[in-house]
Amino acid sequence: MTEQVSQSKKRATVLFQVWEPFRQSVIEENRFYLEQAKGKLLSQFNDIDKEADAAGERWLEDQAPHFDPDRDDPGSVYENAYDHSIEFYRLLSEMRDQTRLSIIAGMFHEWDKKLRSWLVKEIRRWHDGEEALKKAWSANFDEIAELLDATGLAKQNADYMRKLSTYRYVINVYKHGDGSSFETLKTNHPEFLRKSPIDGILPEFTWMDHTDLTATDQQLDELSDTIVEFWKSIPHQINDDTVTWVPQWFVKAQTRDSAKSQPKKLSSAG
Repeated sequence: MTEQVSQSKKRATVLFQVWEPFRQSVIEENRFYLEQAKGKLLSQFNDIDKEADAAGERWLEDQAPHFDPDRDDPGSVYENAYDHSIEFYRLLSEMRDQTRLSIIAGMFHEWDKKLRSWLVKEIRRWHDGEEALKKAWSANFDEIAELLDATGLAKQNADYMRKLSTYRYVINVYKHGDGSSFETLKTNHPEFLRKSPIDGILPEFTWMDHTDLTATDQQLDELSDTIVEFWKSIPHQINDDTVTWVPQWFVKAQTRDSAKSQPKKLSSAG
C-alpha cells in the first residue's frame, strides 16, 4: 500500500471497492443467521418453566412405586420433587445461556472471516506477495481495526467499532475462560456478567470468574445490528490518494514481500 500512496500524484489507484451486491449479501446472511438461530435453537427454551414443572411431576411418578406411607413423609417427597424441578430449570437455563453465547460467537466469527476474506481479495488486486495477505488473516482485532482506520474504511472510534471490540472480549472469555479479556469485561463491561447476589456490590469487588459470563437476547440483537451497521458504513470505494499513513505491521509485511521479489545475486566464487 505504501507504494500506491507514494505514486498517488501519477494517478489514483483503487485500493478497496465494495461491490453493492456483496454488501447486501453479507448483510442478508447476517440477518438470516440471527433469524434461524432464534427460530431453530433459542426457541427450544421458550417453555422451560413448564418443562421444569413436568420434570418434577415425572420425578414424583417415578418415586410413587417406592413410596411407603408408613415410613415416608409425603411433604418431604413433594419437597424433593420441587428441588428436582428447580435443578432441571437451572440446567436448562445454563444450556440456553451457552447456546446464546455460541450463537454470538458464531455470528462474530462469520463477520470476521467475511471481512478478512474481502480485505485479502482487494489487497491482492494491487499488491504482489503472500506475506501481506497472510498477515491480514493472522492480525489481531486491534491491528485490523488500525488498518480499517488508516485506509478510511472504518474509524476506530466509531460506535459500531467500539461495540465490535466489546464483543470480541465476550467471545474470548466464552472460548478461553479467565484472562485479560475477562478482566476487561469485569472492569468496563459488567453488563455481560451475572449480577452479584449482594445488591450494591460492584462486580470488580466481588469474586467472579468466566462462569459468570452471560448475554441477553437484546445483546444478541445488538451484535447483529452492529454488524449490519458496519457493512453499511464501509465506503463504496477507497483510492490511494486519500490514504496518508499505513499501519507498521502492514508495512513490514509489504517489505518482506518486496525482499522476496528481488532477484537473488550470485555469490562470487570462492
